[in-house]
Amino acid sequence: MELTRIGSPRGARRTARVALVATFALALAACGGAKVGEDTTSSAAPAPGGSGTAAACGTVNIAINPWVGYEADAAVVAELLQSKLGCTVVKKNLDEQVSWQGFGTGEVDVILENWGHEDLKKKYIEEQKVAVEVGPTGREGKIGWFVVPWMAEKYPDITDSANLNKYADLFKTSESGDKGQFLDGDPGFVTIDGPLIKNLGLNFKVIYAGSEAALITSFRQAEKDKKPAIGYFYSPQWFLSEVPLVNVKLPPYTPGCDADPKTVKCDYPVYNLDKIASAKFATSGSPGYDFVKKFQWTNDDQNVVAKYIAVDKMSPEDAAKKWIADNQAKVDAWFTS
Repeated sequence: MELTRIGSPRGARRTARVALVATFALALAACGGAKVGEDTTSSAAPAPGGSGTAAACGTVNIAINPWVGYEADAAVVAELLQSKLGCTVVKKNLDEQVSWQGFGTGEVDVILENWGHEDLKKKYIEEQKVAVEVGPTGREGKIGWFVVPWMAEKYPDITDSANLNKYADLFKTSESGDKGQFLDGDPGFVTIDGPLIKNLGLNFKVIYAGSEAALITSFRQAEKDKKPAIGYFYSPQWFLSEVPLVNVKLPPYTPGCDADPKTVKCDYPVYNLDKIASAKFATSGSPGYDFVKKFQWTNDDQNVVAKYIAVDKMSPEDAAKKWIADNQAKVDAWFTS
């Protein structure tokens, strides 16, 4: 599949972003292959006895993008929409770019964690006017290159990308051939890593682990077994508290340095993560929209719930309920005028 980078992102999860070619975007979706127009969703019934409130709130369709931090956002938002406002919540497992298409069809009401995507904002907010910016999530996102801690300790200068070719042979695998293996996660996390490696003249090849979970497993195992591993990672992410991956310095980011994949030679920017909603949802009068607009929490908050899901193996619903019970003051603040 040919990828064309146009704006900004995650996977750059994440100005440094790539957009899927439109015809492919219609057919692709992460986490189970769902796509806009296909009803492979899970829905939750309104809170018992809340029929009047449910009618006022209606149905809220939440896009679920394929990383556990986003799943944590959606778990808490969905639980409160249901229990506090009596909304019917429908979660739709969709790739980042595909999610935006649902704004025009009415199949997606909100994206809870947007990583840049200036190209998609221009198309769906400015030009088509089917979506609106809802405001910040309260979190910053950062994407970058990382090595496992033992390597940074043994080879201190490996943390500067200018020195990576000295160590490329250490990272060779059967998949990467005569080049060092550079790990990326889900293929749906469109990144600039391939062009960046080429333009910096590095003897590495991008290999996809296949998912966020697989990427984490690769880093964890490499640290445990003292095997070489380098790849893409990001924060907020609960895993960094378990294995403190060490950032590899790239040429500094400046506005526009990542605009063209043919010339990009810079780091990813810091993303002020925000929320996007359909214009229809924003003007519906639903109390669900008002809540989504107020919802903000910290990187640490998200990491706690994400760890409940990914490590403690709690269901998203139970993870959300536990966090809500432990953070009632924050929750109350979201429902005050």
